Amino acid sequence: MQQAPVTPFYLSPLLGYPFALFYRHYLFYKDSYLIHLFHTFTGLSIAYFNFGNQLYHSLLCIVLQFLILRLMGRTVTAVLTTFCLQMAYLLAGYYYTATGNYDIKWTMPHCVLTLKLIGLAVDYFDGGKDQNSLSSEQQKYAIRGVPSLLEVAGFSYFYGAFLVGPQFSMNHYMKLVQGQLTDIPGKIPNSTIPALKRLSLGLVYLVGYTLLSPHITEDYLVTEDYENRPFWFRCMYMLVWGKFVLYKYVTCWLVTEGVCILTGLGFNDFEEGKAKWNACANMKVWLFETTPRFTGTIASFNINTNAWVARYVFKRLKFLGNKELSQGLSLLFLALWHGLHSGYLVCFQMEFLIVIVERQAARLIQESPALSKLASITVLQPFYYLVQQTIHWLFMGYSMTAFCLFTWDKWLKVYKSVYFLGHVFFLSLLFILPYIHKAMVPRKEKLKKME
Repeated sequence: MQQAPVTPFYLSPLLGYPFALFYRHYLFYKDSYLIHLFHTFTGLSIAYFNFGNQLYHSLLCIVLQFLILRLMGRTVTAVLTTFCLQMAYLLAGYYYTATGNYDIKWTMPHCVLTLKLIGLAVDYFDGGKDQNSLSSEQQKYAIRGVPSLLEVAGFSYFYGAFLVGPQFSMNHYMKLVQGQLTDIPGKIPNSTIPALKRLSLGLVYLVGYTLLSPHITEDYLVTEDYENRPFWFRCMYMLVWGKFVLYKYVTCWLVTEGVCILTGLGFNDFEEGKAKWNACANMKVWLFETTPRFTGTIASFNINTNAWVARYVFKRLKFLGNKELSQGLSLLFLALWHGLHSGYLVCFQMEFLIVIVERQAARLIQESPALSKLASITVLQPFYYLVQQTIHWLFMGYSMTAFCLFTWDKWLKVYKSVYFLGHVFFLSLLFILPYIHKAMVPRKEKLKKME
């Protein structure tokens, strides 16, 4: 199958800006059906620009989802049918189009659409429940009305999020259409400057990625030259590449966030009298660049997708009664949602392992009087930070190796070249830290006597 060219895909997020300007000046506060039609038409145009006639995949799934909502109503059956159908369609797309390389094809925006449609079904189901039986979060997203086909299409094809996200709810989208997402009631949102700030930041990352991408590539990881380099060089290259490879995602999300802010979709109420425009933020850039912890990077990266998984998968698995099991199943879902390559499973398995170990280590330092005292020495803080950042990005690169190389023969070769350092390091800590904790953290009775 012929793959879609790369250039249109990277130009497409920028098309959202003229679309957003047109919407602001000619459609804000206009009839809802006109806005839905505009969003549908522009989204379909972007789909055709990138994937040609393959846009029928998204169109078919949207129509089927509308029929499920209408024919099955607010039932568990509708939710399960939606989940199975939409995930099966996405996974079938991965199966029939997958290669061993990073390809731009119709499945890329379709994975975003899949989450939107599953979330839509769950929110519609919640809308039929007694409001008192729902959590405050579920009440916020529950859909009380019955969406029309045009509303579902406009929500799905919204040009500011069709290709790479972010995720947002049908209720939030309808607030946009109804003109509620503005910091100046009755007027166009005063969001041009916040939008340009995110666009500018995205372009800075784009320049950085463009300059470095010819010199730092994942392809080099599987070369004989990389394998023959000294061990320290292999680790340092993996560390630098692991940080840099994420910049392409950061670029796309910042650019699309600017589009969402420009339309008003990014409006997130007020804080201390000042409008917040972070409702569609997929990146916390400062946290991403400065955090020395894996959990910090997770909290700063692909925020809306992580929030979606937390809301519709992790919290819905509460009945299992095991937080770590729910987290593991959520990460398994994320791995399958990304694709069928073994590298995705390995990457998210590493994330699960690293997060558990990091929490154990943080708890040990916090509860051990000796380690807590040592960690609080001010003059050593820069040294601690440097060590943490080195460990952080080395093993982030280690995890991303499997994610970006996809197939087992490639990532296995690289892991062998660094002696499975990430697995050895964190599996060892997983078993050792509980014993260290037992030895270094006194029991409560001892602590009381010490006091």
